[in-house]
Amino acid sequence: MNPSVAAKIFEAGLSAGADFVEIYEEETRSSMLGLKSGHIESATAGTEYGIGIRLMYGTEVLYGFTSDDSEEALVKLVRTLAFGRVAGEPHPSVEFAPEKRIADYNVDAFKDPRVLGQAVKQDFLFRADKAARALSERVVQVGASVTDACSSIRLLNSEGLDLSMNRARLRVNVTVTASDGTERLTTHEAPGALGGYELLANYSPEEIATMSADRVLRMLSAGYIKGGQMPVVMGNGFGGVIFHEACGHPLETEAVRRGASPFCGKIGEAIGQPCLTAIDDGTLDGVWGSLKYDDEGTPTQRTTLIENGILKTYMSDRVGAKEVGIGMTGSARRESYKYAPVSRMRNTFIAPGKDSLESMIASVDEGLYAARMAGGSVNPATGEFNFAVDEGYVIRKGKICEPVRGAVLIGKGHEIMPRISMVGSDWEIAAGVCGASSGHVPVTVGQPTIKVDQILVGGR
Repeated sequence: MNPSVAAKIFEAGLSAGADFVEIYEEETRSSMLGLKSGHIESATAGTEYGIGIRLMYGTEVLYGFTSDDSEEALVKLVRTLAFGRVAGEPHPSVEFAPEKRIADYNVDAFKDPRVLGQAVKQDFLFRADKAARALSERVVQVGASVTDACSSIRLLNSEGLDLSMNRARLRVNVTVTASDGTERLTTHEAPGALGGYELLANYSPEEIATMSADRVLRMLSAGYIKGGQMPVVMGNGFGGVIFHEACGHPLETEAVRRGASPFCGKIGEAIGQPCLTAIDDGTLDGVWGSLKYDDEGTPTQRTTLIENGILKTYMSDRVGAKEVGIGMTGSARRESYKYAPVSRMRNTFIAPGKDSLESMIASVDEGLYAARMAGGSVNPATGEFNFAVDEGYVIRKGKICEPVRGAVLIGKGHEIMPRISMVGSDWEIAAGVCGASSGHVPVTVGQPTIKVDQILVGGR
């Protein structure tokens, strides 16, 4: 972005009465290599470029984007956005602070996806396929993929910010399907990281494939659970997806400012037991959902949402912070230049506690051990959710017994939080992708093993 062109954009927006003008310029190169049935099935690569312009009138947002970076097209976009607005007084030129250059990854350790060839990816995929199939003849299908994206971003605004950011992310996915001749079951593992191909050195394809295959083979021989209200011990790592969906979204100012959250006006109130602390942290080094500056140019931070059961704050962007009356937490995120940023989660998790898995299981007479969660759905306005259990076991008289499948956890997030009575120390996190009004963004969920005293379990 030429500074003289940026100055013309700001002049056009401010002269149209806008309080704030922002330019978000992005170029992203992405690629994917996928394997299925023992063969490379797909190979894609592409580069996308564009510029998004945001005008703010108080907390009202007008947003548009284009791939035409000419001065004429960009000024025309601003005037189109501001059409019908009363022109303000002429504004002095914006004075930019010195440009900041930020890399969200460790440059010394970075193995650039744009430079490495396909051979590195192919080796990973074929090793994963071989490892999963070697476990059992009941493994009938293996799918695997390696996806990477490298972004260069220039962010300027009418307050003088000039920020350049480089981001790179890599994710691998291994999906295993097993059959007993009558039924088929599928499960997967999909770790990801903020960085480059050093991730493939940290995650063995054999380890990832074996984890998926072992799980699906155990569940293939399992019976179905009988549903009802019962205590549930929920496994660590991806188990945090329920907190992310049922409580995380309602704790974003995007929901709070619209009055579409059960946590509106409850800062300082107890919404859980003293054992519960929940955090959203954008600063974790190399973690999939991390970033040093958010998509408005605000430094990210470690944000304690719930501390010892007390609601402390929300996750906020510029608009949400103004409307709700809290500080900005560096939580503004967007999928690309095609979206205006809103408050979103980064790495959201329940913090570790002091209880052991053994003590949680021993405290349950009859219930469910949900060792690993799968996908589900939630209504952010009400907190109502339902999530499938990918790997489950009956708890009987304080012991883990036979595996069961078909379990679905049903409830409301704000009602479940006070029922979390035990929190373990075996904290783990897991990569995911979250969709909302500003598109799909990489996020991390997590928790230690926790005990929920009572939850509705759907089954057969």
